Amino acid sequence: MTEFEKTIQIGRPPSVSRLFPHSRALLVSGKVIDRALMAKGKAMTIAANGRNFFVIRGALQAAQRADAAIIIEIARSECNYCPVNFYNIARQVDAVCNELGLTIPVAIHADHYGIKSEADLPFAKMEIPSMFDAGITSIAIDASHMPDDRNLLANIELNSYIPTWAGLETEVGEIKGDQGLSSVEDASFLIKGLNAHGISADWIALNNGSTHGLEASGQGIQVELTAEIHRSLEPYKVSGAQHGTSGNNSDKLRAIAQLTNTTKANVATALQMVSWGVEVNDYGNAILDANGNFKKVVGEGMSEEMWERMTASADSKGWKAGNYKNLNLPFETLLLAQDRKIRERMCLRVEAFVYNMLVNVFNAQGTATIAKEIILNAGSYDLGPKAERIESAGDWTKEKIIEKAKSLVSDKGPEGNFDD
Repeated sequence: MTEFEKTIQIGRPPSVSRLFPHSRALLVSGKVIDRALMAKGKAMTIAANGRNFFVIRGALQAAQRADAAIIIEIARSECNYCPVNFYNIARQVDAVCNELGLTIPVAIHADHYGIKSEADLPFAKMEIPSMFDAGITSIAIDASHMPDDRNLLANIELNSYIPTWAGLETEVGEIKGDQGLSSVEDASFLIKGLNAHGISADWIALNNGSTHGLEASGQGIQVELTAEIHRSLEPYKVSGAQHGTSGNNSDKLRAIAQLTNTTKANVATALQMVSWGVEVNDYGNAILDANGNFKKVVGEGMSEEMWERMTASADSKGWKAGNYKNLNLPFETLLLAQDRKIRERMCLRVEAFVYNMLVNVFNAQGTATIAKEIILNAGSYDLGPKAERIESAGDWTKEKIIEKAKSLVSDKGPEGNFDD
């Protein structure tokens, strides 16, 4: 038995092995990806939002070239307007890995699993286990629009429905734009409260100035704020998940990797645009013309004829810029119907963009090998929690959580849209 065969045998969670019994795709817990980036140090990997097949295939090809551990994800809201959803994303990743003979470890992440009120909890308790049955290996519970006490209590209540081996991300309002920035106090409140209940989150997503979609403010991610919060959380060994990276320049993203404890960087809008053939700058922000329209690069991405159909469809609905995301679902089969040469160049454009990010910005090269070594050394798909319990459960009862939250000054800022 080769080392890779042994890794396949022991590194895939039971739900993955049950779903894909004859597969040679190394689908792993999000914990594995996080630990590999931590082991390398000053490194983070891309969490590619697989809004279409071309993004998924291109990102996986790039990770294989870079020997990088990678996350392929889809947000709950994206399932409403993309052909990729919680129930087919693992199947698509598995198929590509087997077709191309890829050997990199891949986590399948359910991003922004939004809980906007307690009324959402009963359905979540039913749906979350079904998502893991469908191949999800990591999840972000996002109750960040609720008050801090309700956010924490929702995370605690849902935790028993998430497999103990799975990657876990928690959120303290990263989608609030440039207002209502996270603080040491509200991030610590969430992580300490989880710790008291024996819950060790792998990642925390902050509101650190990130925005979703097209970054135009020029301010972007607040690196020092992020580093300060991460330093305060070091006893709890939680890594950072950076949302809203699309449009932030490469120097800003390098600083996040080098100066904070971030191991996961979400990229969505940029990859969508790159796959389509839209003209972008060197960090993935679409370049608009004087009328606010996208510019298609001739000979790249989809065919010019298909781009005319897509823009005509958008124009008929009055859609501009960010609303183009709603074209993913109706156009997927049309894009897949194009000539092979066109399909391949869509994937290769994504591959080139992601490879550059992994190697020249995120410092993720070599982490696939590290991740496989971690699995072999552990002898299991389950790496266990990163942090031991530090906080006392008696200090974090429901009543005390509600009382503690009253002392927090936390501006939740304007409502966001859960997309990257």
